Amino acid sequence: MNEGPRRLHPGTIVLRIVTKAPQQVAGLVALAAATSRSGTEVMFGIVAALMIGAGLFTWIRWRSFTYTIADGALTIADGVLQRKRRSIPFERIQDVSIDQKLLARPFGLARVRIETGGGEADEATLDSVTLSEAARLRAVLRGAVPSVAVDAAAEGPARDVVFAMSPRRVLTMGMFGFSLVWVGLLFAGLNQVGDVIGWNWIDVRDWAGVARQEAMALATPLFAAMAAVVAVLVGAISGVLRTLLVEHGFRLEREGDRLRRVRGLATRTEIVLSLRRVQLALIERGMVSGRLGWAGLRLQTLGGSDDACGRQSVAPFAREDEVARVLAAAGYAPFDPLPLRPVAFGHVLRTGLVRGGLPLIGVIVAMVFLPLAGLALLLVPIPVVLAVLARRRHRYAIVGDTLQVTRGVLSKQVWIVPLARIQAVSVRRSVLQRLLGLATVHVDTAGAKGLGRPNIVDVAIDDAERLAATLLR
Repeated sequence: MNEGPRRLHPGTIVLRIVTKAPQQVAGLVALAAATSRSGTEVMFGIVAALMIGAGLFTWIRWRSFTYTIADGALTIADGVLQRKRRSIPFERIQDVSIDQKLLARPFGLARVRIETGGGEADEATLDSVTLSEAARLRAVLRGAVPSVAVDAAAEGPARDVVFAMSPRRVLTMGMFGFSLVWVGLLFAGLNQVGDVIGWNWIDVRDWAGVARQEAMALATPLFAAMAAVVAVLVGAISGVLRTLLVEHGFRLEREGDRLRRVRGLATRTEIVLSLRRVQLALIERGMVSGRLGWAGLRLQTLGGSDDACGRQSVAPFAREDEVARVLAAAGYAPFDPLPLRPVAFGHVLRTGLVRGGLPLIGVIVAMVFLPLAGLALLLVPIPVVLAVLARRRHRYAIVGDTLQVTRGVLSKQVWIVPLARIQAVSVRRSVLQRLLGLATVHVDTAGAKGLGRPNIVDVAIDDAERLAATLLR
């Protein structure tokens, strides 16, 4: 199937101009200030010339960008002065996702992201095309249809809704997404605004006719309480807003051998996950929400994703039965904690020595110079208690044709890894582990990035070698 070169939708020109408008306005303001002495007519002439130039350059960039589907590959040509051509064979494409930003919706446009799994970034991006063209491109690039004329409304495999989140569920999830980042930004902004407008709390107290000393004695505890309440409210509101923008309208559907996920308020995204490319399942339970029966489920795929570790969220806030239903739709057996066994007791000794021994030495040294530092000895047992709890929660077993691993004290993680998806297994030992007769079994799957892997830490060396041999076999 061969096509001629195509361009992005002409509305892309308007979108790019509007998107860059804030930067251009800031530059024009600075230019106006610099040329204010040259006369109004000169200033407006320069501004008009720059605006026309920016619009012309945007049009030239749009005109120079083309994409072609021919000979089993997507070829993208770009560049004004220096032309670049990049060809992506169909067999390298791992995923094709579609998203709609807020400004693109009135134009009916969408962005197509092509992922190959060769890195964390997208291999190519087509921003922006019509929704029908986006659906056609995804079908063609995935090899779902041989015809060029594919419409977005064409009938395909039947879709079954596997999991969905109502607005109430999204708001509930947001309440557990408390964040103090926006609190710091708010108070920093208030401080800057106060400096600009000359706001001074001391002046307010003087205006009220209250002596400064008495006002400080009475108002400080009150202001501290008010600040704490405001911080909690801002943190909760920011968590709700952030969750609402990302997870609004969350819907997961089963479509043949694929899962289709749609979500987002500000940016509407639609991705399709091929179940053949799923490498493992990760169940996460938060420190508070997990104890109230809520969990999140993510699937690690070969392609890129919206997660730094290469995992796609398929049930961000679900009950246990809902997680089991999504796992079944992905072809995974439910998590079974009964066969799991804990790691070696040496895990308590090693973790206790690392997390409790070093602070203990620091406290003893500090007591030489400051006797009151001995009160910190009351905190030393805490890492040891956490080490005991960590050992109880860190369990593993081969259940059927999967490896299941659990970890975590406050927040918990559960990995379900099909044995057929395991790419490499290694047994590693630190100096302290060698002294205690322990080892860590590292389990690697395709597409894994960063931290958060299903490694089994502090297993007896004989058990570690047997487990590694079993996993490889």
